[in-house]
Amino acid sequence: MLVPLTSLKEGESGKITSIKANPRGGGGWGFWKRLMDMGLTPGTKVKVVKSAPFRGPIEIYVRGSRLALGRGMATRILVEIER
Repeated sequence: MLVPLTSLKEGESGKITSIKANPRGGGGWGFWKRLMDMGLTPGTKVKVVKSAPFRGPIEIYVRGSRLALGRGMATRILVEIER
């Protein structure tokens, strides 16, 4: 089942399957390059470390590093939940 990264709870893991384009435009080369630079590419495993309250950023563990993503960016990353 594919869900946005924001749907994962703290401690849950998933594998990135795809990244959605921004429905309001944008999400061009700069967005894709930023994700690639952070190592967020399809097939990569991610784990949610902390989810800030009040629509704050999400802290994830990916490829041995911890990263913080804004909710807007994290919503566009689709993952398959690993059980």
